[in-house]
Amino acid sequence: MFHVGGARSALQNWIYAKQQGGVFVLRIEDTDAARNKPEWTEGILSALDWIGIERGSYEGPYFQSSYAGEHRAAAQRLFDAGRAYYCDCTREAVQARTGSQYQGYDGFHRDKGLGPGEGRALRFRTPDEGETVVVDLIRGEPTFENKLIEDFVIARADGSAVFLLANVVDDMTMGITHVIRAEEHLPNTPKQQLLWDALGVKPPIWAHVPVVVNEKRQKLSKRRDKVALEAYRDEGYLAGAMRNYLMLLGWAPSGDREIVPWSVIEDEFRLEEVNASPAFFDEKKLRAFNGEYIRALPVEEFIAACQPWLTGTGTIVPPPWQPEEFDPAAFAAVAPLAQTRIAVFSEIVPNVDFLFLADPLIDEAAWAKAMKEGAADLLDAAIAAFDALESWDAESLKSTLEAVGAERGLKLGKAQAPVRVAVTGRTVGLPLFESLEVLGRERTLTRLRAARVRLV
Repeated sequence: MFHVGGARSALQNWIYAKQQGGVFVLRIEDTDAARNKPEWTEGILSALDWIGIERGSYEGPYFQSSYAGEHRAAAQRLFDAGRAYYCDCTREAVQARTGSQYQGYDGFHRDKGLGPGEGRALRFRTPDEGETVVVDLIRGEPTFENKLIEDFVIARADGSAVFLLANVVDDMTMGITHVIRAEEHLPNTPKQQLLWDALGVKPPIWAHVPVVVNEKRQKLSKRRDKVALEAYRDEGYLAGAMRNYLMLLGWAPSGDREIVPWSVIEDEFRLEEVNASPAFFDEKKLRAFNGEYIRALPVEEFIAACQPWLTGTGTIVPPPWQPEEFDPAAFAAVAPLAQTRIAVFSEIVPNVDFLFLADPLIDEAAWAKAMKEGAADLLDAAIAAFDALESWDAESLKSTLEAVGAERGLKLGKAQAPVRVAVTGRTVGLPLFESLEVLGRERTLTRLRAARVRLV
């Protein structure tokens, strides 16, 4: 699944490339067979499509595995130049020599002159002195002492390159000029910059964007947190809201505003203005964003956007009613009311299911809360009063129930609770009287009578 942090980085790369008159390049780093499946690649592509980085508007996707020959050639160049050497030390052997599992490789085979062979990995010969300065558009110039960087592996015993070397060679081959990526890659950067230098090519411009954290200020984890972009899409978040919110993770537009048109973000975003501090991914705030975006839709667009959840198309969970039970006209009548009350589109179904089911889905906790002493008498009176109404409209229904409640010393809020649960199955939902108007006299009275029987 496509991590929301990766989506944020993709958007920043996308905008920066457009601003600089450059090209956004998508590369799938697929050399780890355990993490490489065609459907996962398609998931990345479809997630990018959804947030507006559509296929055909960027270069790629390229696949890292296609450049295995270039990787091997670069490794050989480094070995031939004396910048790398072979080593057959196991992790256990290194730990036995150093007495620590944390110290790292001790350079044991630096000058042993080993050649390639079974069980021998290729290590980069890190300079003993000096320092490596990383010029970063966000973090300034982080500096790393070379003596603290171990002689790291660049190719496995089978000759295949590890990520550090493969990534560098791919960037060289593709002419990458800017690398905008997550902060977690910063420790890799001095090693990669040493490789660029050793291969005689100027490194790209780096920009390490802040790590995305949860409410406990822990890095977002797929094992613990809701991080998949597709999960938010399938729950009913709008792409525009998600795009807007992701761009605020470490950056803000001018003025005291957060919800802004995408054109403003494209115009105002400056990579140099991105904050280096961790960025809090606040799902509650994202929901609020999405609610604002939903309410801003023209009602016709809102109705269209609800259809996957109302019809169960695609990957959306089917609604609890049968297709023939759905009434488009009834939904259109309540759509403006629902639009002001939902934060994500998946919430549309529980708000309107009472309109399309033969019987309401009763929430037993709601029933127990509403059907207390006096509920039976109130339902009897409401049934009689509603049955006698000449005009079945929201205003008449409201004034009638208001009068029924007043006769029993109840304000309208208390009087309507048993009626709402009897008709919709819940204590909260769309405005009651407008809902009853759309539901109709016969179905409303049938449900009220069924509730009354249940109270006996």
